[in-house]
Amino acid sequence: MSNYELCPKFEAAMQLLGKRWMGLIISQLLVGPQRFGEMESSLPISGKLLSERLKELEKWGVVTRNVYPEIPVRIEYVLTKRGREMEPIIKAIQYWAENSMDHSNLDEK
Repeated sequence: MSNYELCPKFEAAMQLLGKRWMGLIISQLLVGPQRFGEMESSLPISGKLLSERLKELEKWGVVTRNVYPEIPVRIEYVLTKRGREMEPIIKAIQYWAENSMDHSNLDEK
């Protein structure tokens, strides 16, 4: 494979990770299982968009939604094995961003 031929799986992974808020949601879940309300209060994202992103991550097999039959019902989101495998990628991006991103570039958005 030459440098210019993108693997379809690589392209799909980049589209998933490049979607707004996906990296932050995955990063948040790397800490451990979380309830929807916990994530909603700690991330600068609307509940509607968070719900959409979590459903998409669930579809991709990155997140599992666990429902506990308690009163009231408790629902937690947790990374699957596939999701946890993203930890070194997320940490590498975080390291790169902290050491290479210039704040003046962030203001140009």
